[in-house]
Amino acid sequence: MSGSSRWSDLKLRLTSAVILVVVAGGCLWQGGMIYNALILLAMFGLVWEGLTLIKQPLYTWRGVLLLLWPMVSGVAALRGEWSSAFWMVWPSLIFGIPACIPVVVSILGGLSLLWLRHLPYGLESVLFVLCVVIASDSFAYLTGRIFGGPKLAPSISPGKTRSGAIGGLIGASFAGGMVAWLSGAGFVGGGLLWGAVLGVFSQSGDLLESAAKRRLNVKDSGRLIPGHGGLLDRFDGLLAAAPLAALLSLAVAGQVFWSATPADLIGGSAHRIIPQGESSHD
Repeated sequence: MSGSSRWSDLKLRLTSAVILVVVAGGCLWQGGMIYNALILLAMFGLVWEGLTLIKQPLYTWRGVLLLLWPMVSGVAALRGEWSSAFWMVWPSLIFGIPACIPVVVSILGGLSLLWLRHLPYGLESVLFVLCVVIASDSFAYLTGRIFGGPKLAPSISPGKTRSGAIGGLIGASFAGGMVAWLSGAGFVGGGLLWGAVLGVFSQSGDLLESAAKRRLNVKDSGRLIPGHGGLLDRFDGLLAAAPLAALLSLAVAGQVFWSATPADLIGGSAHRIIPQGESSHD
């Protein structure tokens, strides 16, 4: 691969990424109804895109029900009925595995992002996850193209390299440590550690989405985001990392999730924590 072809899509990817960061960052900072509406809209879009990929007709009672399923779950969560909202993933199995997968991914990812934002230190928590996922993706892209080398999973995603994966994990850890340091919440060491762990989940989500696209024989999940493809192409890592962050938050009431220790995970994971409102930093 020539040097110019390696970087041919960089400008378009950067332009789209900047627009996404500005829009999402503004909604995240504002919080409240604007952020909630953004997540609900994304949940709807993810299911729409997923059903389109499996060629599920959308303008039928079945298609409409599948599209509305995550929206109802999201509204239930915003009404404080978090358990009911998360449990809605199970009844979706009646539609069959291919059709329920986009619904389950949308619900778990979307509700996790809503949950995190409504916790104390909600702004910092979502920002941590976003920065880690973006850093993982960006560092993997850059190091993979600079150093190249053996492929990570050639049968699933021929473009990904082992050097890129290592660079992505380093970037994710660094981003987590920086957010922890700049926010003054939790320990920087915890930020470094959980940043790397979330980086693993982010890359795993990316690989799973690549495997699904290969099985469906498609290059991109959609065309909504120039240079990136569809929502699933852009947010696959986030949809895998956010649920882990939400689970970690269950173990450390009133604290940032990256402050969780092994003792917290053993002793606190059985307790259900209700969001206590917006962070004083919002």
